[in-house]
Amino acid sequence: GLGVFGVMGGQYQAAGHAALLSGLLDQGLDLQAAIDAPRAFGFNGTLEIEPTHPEHVLADLRGRGHVLELAVEPIGGAQMILVDHARGCLIGGSDPRKDGCALGL
Repeated sequence: GLGVFGVMGGQYQAAGHAALLSGLLDQGLDLQAAIDAPRAFGFNGTLEIEPTHPEHVLADLRGRGHVLELAVEPIGGAQMILVDHARGCLIGGSDPRKDGCALGL
């Protein structure tokens, strides 16, 4: 199938695109689950991480030497539309971190 998507978020934008595609292609998540997944972004020696990550993940990252900073605001935002040719429909997802919704006609 084909689709369009975008991730906003300044410095995070390129990493966000890669994370979203990895969620879909590597982790087998559906479109909305890939958008909803907790995010992290390493920048200037600090790993900014959304507090929605489980505590055991935060502890593991700290144990590996990462300097963590819990994000006080959401990291980025994403929207995506995929064309499902087999079913003849569009599949859309929108990030709950931002205003927006997925609609189809």
